[in-house]
Amino acid sequence: MKQAESAEISRRRLFAIAGLSAGATLLAPHALFAEGIQSRSTGPIHADLPAVKPGAHTSFASIKQIDAGLLNVGYAEAGPPDGPAVVLLHGWPYDIYSFVDVAPLLASAGYRVIVPYLRGYGTTSFLSSATTRNAQQSAVGLDIIALMDALKIQKATVAGFDWGARTADVMAVLWPERCKAIVSVSGYLISSPAGNQTPWPPQAAFAFWYQYYFATEVGKAGYAKYLDEFNKFIWHQASPKWNFDDATYNRTAPSFNNPDHVEIVMHDYRWRLGLADGERKYDDLEKRLAGLPAVTVPAITMEGDSNGAIHAPSTAYRNKFSGKYDYRLITGGVGHNIPQEAPQAFAQAVIDVDHL
Repeated sequence: MKQAESAEISRRRLFAIAGLSAGATLLAPHALFAEGIQSRSTGPIHADLPAVKPGAHTSFASIKQIDAGLLNVGYAEAGPPDGPAVVLLHGWPYDIYSFVDVAPLLASAGYRVIVPYLRGYGTTSFLSSATTRNAQQSAVGLDIIALMDALKIQKATVAGFDWGARTADVMAVLWPERCKAIVSVSGYLISSPAGNQTPWPPQAAFAFWYQYYFATEVGKAGYAKYLDEFNKFIWHQASPKWNFDDATYNRTAPSFNNPDHVEIVMHDYRWRLGLADGERKYDDLEKRLAGLPAVTVPAITMEGDSNGAIHAPSTAYRNKFSGKYDYRLITGGVGHNIPQEAPQAFAQAVIDVDHL
């Protein structure tokens, strides 16, 4: 057996042992643009975007700053100021450049596009040195609500991946009146420290190695010392077929030099495992989230067919979306960072969820 074939079989076995899958199956293929989209939707796909090659754009027009809640938020903005609002949310270890090709596509379709740095990234900073560097899911969700308030956006479509997808899910269940619709890569990502106490089989736990590493002080020191090597390694692990170049990574890397970045990342993963406390002021919100409530607003969930980050099959979370819904598998070697690897498919999902 060839080494590559053996590695792929081992990867699939890992997902099977974990009760997960490396991708959904039994979907009717539907080709769209450069990426393949397999969709369970019976409705039309609104194919009115101009073609774009991933990596066609390398910068945003400008980065703006605004005080919002506990933060001074750095964000990019594109499109007409009176257009329907879309908020695009990145995850770890990524930043707003995941959406550098998506934002102009949505702007060309008439949307007002807001792409913020999350707390601990880029030019986003805490207004007070006394504020706890907390990354629990409800706190990050409130950051985006505060940003929308500051920008006088009453309602928006919220779309993201990784931490950004989790935040979109959180916002949809806690503040559905503020979410017109959501796009969530890898589906339903709300959890709780108590819910994360079930042990994983060893091969599945291996995929979460960095979370256990971060649980230690040597892991925290190692992340700080080898920040770029670490995050570039995660990019390769999460998107094994994404052939990004150094210039692409180097546009994002400065975001990790944020003075709060290491503390925010450590708290996020330690809190998930019950190893770091949250703040009492968020207890009521977290209690609601711990019940794993359904998303009632229109939603599209997405997956890349080469996502190297462990993820549940779409069937495992289907009942967590009780409103209008579609699932899309993006084929062609697309990994975890769908908006940067397949920007046209991601932008199309944002437009289509607006018409579900």
